[in-house]
Amino acid sequence: MPRFRKKPVVIEAVRLSRRITVHTLEGDMAGNPGDWLITGVEGEQYVCRDSVFRATYEPVDDEARALWDAPLPEAPDAS
Repeated sequence: MPRFRKKPVVIEAVRLSRRITVHTLEGDMAGNPGDWLITGVEGEQYVCRDSVFRATYEPVDDEARALWDAPLPEAPDAS
């Protein structure tokens, strides 16, 4: 069977420190602490689990490498 590779695309992403809901073209997506909020090339946003994000993406600059290596952000105190 023929094989294909994804084109390299640079995205912006931040790691979530609290639970959020993101409104996407496919509907609402829940994001949990440790997940990544991705902004795609057309400005679309979606949530990606940490394990999937790390298997799919790699850091491209020092700022991204620091975020990649940082411990899970702590959720803000809810009190």
